[in-house]
Amino acid sequence: MLPKNRKPTIPGEILLEEFLMPLEISQTDFVEHLGKSWTQPKLNAIIRGKRSITVPIALDFADALGTTPEFWINLQNNVNLWEEIRKRKKVRMLPKLQRKRKKSLKRS
Repeated sequence: MLPKNRKPTIPGEILLEEFLMPLEISQTDFVEHLGKSWTQPKLNAIIRGKRSITVPIALDFADALGTTPEFWINLQNNVNLWEEIRKRKKVRMLPKLQRKRKKSLKRS
């Protein structure tokens, strides 16, 4: 469930505070462990919330940290959904569904 009064914690903050810091792994060491497709700026952008978790990133984190890719994707999806909810104009419910809902509420 999404928090109502605050933005969900970004995946990069979880990575830093729940994995790297407790394991005493520097960002530099983590980048080196992840391999050639990784750079310090790329990891730092994720940690600062300037870059989103993609499927390949989620797979790398899951492999390196013993989690699942779904864990990382779900964290990112929560942030994305929270941001979209706050910036979009809500679409009205279909009138037929509104009538059905009103009828079912009257029966209760």
